[in-house]
Amino acid sequence: MATPTLDKVEAASAPSPYITVTFRIRRFNPEISDEATWQDFQIEIDPKERVLDGLHKIKWDLDGTLTFRRSCAHGICGSDAMRINGRNRLACKTLIKDINPEKPITVEAIKGLTVLKDLVVDMDPFFQAYRDVMPFLITSGNEPTRERLQSAEDRERFDDTTKCILCAACTSSCPVFWNDGQYFGPAAIVNAHRFIFDSRDEGGEQRLEILNDKDGVWRCRTTFNCTDACPRGIEVTKAIQEVKRALITRRF
Repeated sequence: MATPTLDKVEAASAPSPYITVTFRIRRFNPEISDEATWQDFQIEIDPKERVLDGLHKIKWDLDGTLTFRRSCAHGICGSDAMRINGRNRLACKTLIKDINPEKPITVEAIKGLTVLKDLVVDMDPFFQAYRDVMPFLITSGNEPTRERLQSAEDRERFDDTTKCILCAACTSSCPVFWNDGQYFGPAAIVNAHRFIFDSRDEGGEQRLEILNDKDGVWRCRTTFNCTDACPRGIEVTKAIQEVKRALITRRF
């Protein structure tokens, strides 16, 4: 009979990295009921894994009807924004160990947008606000034969707001948006900022007039929820204040 090697003996005696974690998920299926309910799932998971990994385990091993969005799973696409323990986060960037796994981890859909099923919301109003601020370069004259050059200083002016991944974490953390879905919301204003302060763009005045509407930038109450929620670290509230200032001074 073969004698176990030292490595195998040590591996067998090493403590398991896995812990038992309870996921408490807010479920909603309009085909079954008009009311949402909470459902608990217990899984074994390494605390260094992510909430998204836990959701995968539940969907693949326990309940295939669990519905949520995700794509790249690396914090780039922004599709898996959800409320985790009461805060807007990306499930793919939130580690189990960072949110007190000794208590149930609550997971629910982001607020302010209609829930379609489980953790999936209707993003159409969010993207319509984004389209309404004309998030593209506006120029006049003939099409250039080379790239439009810009100084490092001019680029730095709006560099922060180029980081937006349209996850809706900021907009759906805004109490004004919760109460009035007509408000453009932080994400749309951030993307307007990105072009308003771009020295190559000529559509700043148009965007400012759009945001000067009753549902525009003046609805912001500076609660900083949006800045706290942004998974990319964008200074969202600062960007909104700069747009307000540009509206007053017409300098941008």
